[in-house]
Amino acid sequence: MKRPLGMLFAFVLGLSALAIFGGKEPESPSKPVAAQSQVILVDINRASAKELMALKGIGQTRTEAIIKGRPYARKDELVQKKIIPAAVYDEIKDQIIARQK
Repeated sequence: MKRPLGMLFAFVLGLSALAIFGGKEPESPSKPVAAQSQVILVDINRASAKELMALKGIGQTRTEAIIKGRPYARKDELVQKKIIPAAVYDEIKDQIIARQK
């Protein structure tokens, strides 16, 4: 029985890959390159009004309240001091930080 040349080539290529990778399939990256890029955190103790308003759920009124309530020891103080609701905090908590001097 004759096999098409393409199938033979694929078979040989597969054997070559096994020899190169020691019998294992080559590993693919666990995360896409775009997902590995770092997120820039907004420091609620130093951020400008423009930077704060770029956060989801933070408008002019909440921005003014955040700035007025500074400094914060921890980012969750935004909820404890009733500056923003818990639902808004849950949306932005991975995007903010409260750095100390």
